[in-house]
Amino acid sequence: MDDERHSILYVLTSSLTTLYNPSIMLTSIRNFRPEDIEALVHLYNRYIEETTITFDIAPHTVEHRQAHWLSHYHATGRHRLIVAECDEKVVGYASSSQFRVKAAYDTSVETSIYMDMSFRAKGIGTQLYTALFQALDEEDVHRAYAGITMPNDVSVAIHQKFGFKQVGLFKEVGRKFRKYWDVAWFEKEIGRV
Repeated sequence: MDDERHSILYVLTSSLTTLYNPSIMLTSIRNFRPEDIEALVHLYNRYIEETTITFDIAPHTVEHRQAHWLSHYHATGRHRLIVAECDEKVVGYASSSQFRVKAAYDTSVETSIYMDMSFRAKGIGTQLYTALFQALDEEDVHRAYAGITMPNDVSVAIHQKFGFKQVGLFKEVGRKFRKYWDVAWFEKEIGRV
């Protein structure tokens, strides 16, 4: 009997230690809110200025993003913006955006995921994409696409983890930092076929 109580106490103590461990950040995955724009612009601008992950070359302003995002992303529908928050700090986002402007493309979306560089490799990106694809499964979306500047093993890995398959490679399609870059295109089947 003492062994059984000791085991139960050990399990409870271990669980409480994990739950209340101050080194573990509480992650909240939620829909985008207008007050997130400033943090998200700052996060994305680092990718513009420091990487080839995006082919934007000039940093965005809060006003520019606000005008576009508030009209494009919604809590329901095909075009979503899902935010990750740790300890009340916005640390990443995943989005599904219009793939092309012609109406026949409406059931296809382009997905992206961006993380605060100090919060990468902590499983938060997986949480973001899980939430995004669960939401898209309920919508009239047939395919998701992702363009990945090569090389980018981390982005390729998370997309493959979610069932994306490479369907094409555009050679030297973009020029940034005085160099031409290839972009691999990945595709994923979504929801109802």
